Amino acid sequence: MIQRLFDRPRALGALLAFASAAMLAGAFYFQHFEGLQPCPLCIAQRWAHAASLVLCLIAAFGASERLAPGLLTMVGLAFLAGAGIAGYHVGVEQHWIESSFCGATDLVGETVEDLKALLWETEIARCDEVAWSLAGISMAGYNLIISLVLAAVALIAARRAMKGRP
Repeated sequence: MIQRLFDRPRALGALLAFASAAMLAGAFYFQHFEGLQPCPLCIAQRWAHAASLVLCLIAAFGASERLAPGLLTMVGLAFLAGAGIAGYHVGVEQHWIESSFCGATDLVGETVEDLKALLWETEIARCDEVAWSLAGISMAGYNLIISLVLAAVALIAARRAMKGRP
């Protein structure tokens, strides 16, 4: 069954779109229902999944079969970019790497008083602190693993689709 899925780029695009949407839904769940504020590196990882999601939807529903290999290649590269950001984030969390992103926020106020009030009310997420983990692996660590698997799936499917093209 899995073998047949690799031979159907549109179906695989839909499956990869679902995976990206699930990753984004999980991130938004933790933010809005569990109160875990994302750091700048978390946001960057979300952008990689958003790009993957858009490309997957185009591959699944909007592109011809001839364009699917190229789109799946771009999907794989987007997942690799997300994996790279997640790997960097894991390095920052483990204090292997120092990051200037830690503690940065997008606070915007119209006056100095507004900005001061926002600073006191806003919890600033730090990139170098693990906010959540399961079995000793942080959310960024899971994102790294999942993104690498999804990248491999997309790139293998793209290669197979290119070989099968006339």
